[in-house]
Amino acid sequence: MLKKETDGLRTLPARFGSTEELDDFLSRPDAALIEDMKAVEGDIIILGAAGKMGPTLARLARNAAPDKRIVGVARFSDPQSRRQMEDWGIETIQADLLDPQQVQNLPKLENVIFMAGMKFGASGNQPLTWAMNTYCPALVASAFHASRIIAFSTGNVYPLIDVLHQGATEDTPPGPRGEYAQSCLGRERIFEHFSGLHGAPGRLFRLNYAIDLRYGVLHDLATRLKAGQTIDLSPMGHVNVIWQGDANAQALRSLRHCTTPTSPINVSGPETLSVRWLLEELCQRMGITPRLTGTEPGSAWLSNSAEAARLFGYPTVPVSVMLDWVADWVMRDMPSLNKPTKYEVRDGGF
Repeated sequence: MLKKETDGLRTLPARFGSTEELDDFLSRPDAALIEDMKAVEGDIIILGAAGKMGPTLARLARNAAPDKRIVGVARFSDPQSRRQMEDWGIETIQADLLDPQQVQNLPKLENVIFMAGMKFGASGNQPLTWAMNTYCPALVASAFHASRIIAFSTGNVYPLIDVLHQGATEDTPPGPRGEYAQSCLGRERIFEHFSGLHGAPGRLFRLNYAIDLRYGVLHDLATRLKAGQTIDLSPMGHVNVIWQGDANAQALRSLRHCTTPTSPINVSGPETLSVRWLLEELCQRMGITPRLTGTEPGSAWLSNSAEAARLFGYPTVPVSVMLDWVADWVMRDMPSLNKPTKYEVRDGGF
């Protein structure tokens, strides 16, 4: 990493020289997370730990709570992912979360972070999408009926919101578009049912959109700009984003703020961001002239994260710094996960 800059609360790097430096930073707990982890009783099991966010969330938990047992569960189709997590001091278990017996055999730890699910490719395999997003939660919610469960969800369960209205709040009635979002609402209802049935505390962690330098809305925009693509603003002109490290920290800190029965909490950055503005800012940093077409619609998938800000404070990494990091990362041809967010999809067909 090069020179340092500060946001007044935390020292932030100017850039990341490698994926190792990036993962180290994503896994570095702040004082608030460490204090909350001390106040949470019991160990932590992370289900679906091998996805985009799971490894750094597990490592963040390990670093924030060195005295707790941290267990990551996944299929681990990539053995290197499993070895890396074990090198970080995380206990791993290989399991198929669609197999009832394998779910029953998992250690019933006091705290569950549920991250399993299916989004990309959902429109091409609706049966598997519904199985992963509703049947799997039913198996987990039943087997872990005595645990706190933080269940990752999505802002796609909300309807499109007028961009002048600051996004959907937790009280906004759901209005999912497409089978992916419908199945995500189904996942939430399953957890709500079992939470009410067993009196088990939890939270429904409605996230959009997490930013890592290797994927995310900003990465999507920057890579398209670098490739010289024309970007159409007419499908989706506004978004919310949050640094992945902040999102992971808030997921872990939510263990201190569970409700019985479980209830939703919106997690994202506080700003309603214009996609046009984000593109212009990236272009300034990348030395590129944008090629834009279309007119922004008056609605978007937007979440109001005021309640999360009340509980956890504002995110530690501001949008301007994320733009700096992403522009630098993409212009240096650093690694990408090649997993577009499809933020611009309005019909829910992922």
